[in-house]
Amino acid sequence: MDVITVTIQIILIFIFAISISMKLVRTKSMVKHWSEYRYPLWFMQLTAFLELLGAGGLIIGFWLPKFILLSGSLITILMLGALHAHFLRAKHRPIMGLNALTMLILAIVITFIQIVK
Repeated sequence: MDVITVTIQIILIFIFAISISMKLVRTKSMVKHWSEYRYPLWFMQLTAFLELLGAGGLIIGFWLPKFILLSGSLITILMLGALHAHFLRAKHRPIMGLNALTMLILAIVITFIQIVK
């Protein structure tokens, strides 16, 4: 396994651990953002579950690299949805979507690396 892939896996797992926990405990800031997106709170729990699948797949990917392709694809879709929520639904300033954009780029890179292999 190459250093770039492992580094991206670790970064994404760490960021998603924070994101998932914030959604599951319904932190004040996460609930506020979700109301700005105009999504129901049950969708926040569904999103946390999908993020957990993505992060879990990245963890499994340390041993079974095919899971990286699946997880990278799922995370790409989730981050496209996050950018849609930030910019089109909530009309947030660009800085608010920086985390989602960074995660999207990392997911695309890790997915592309798996496709090229």
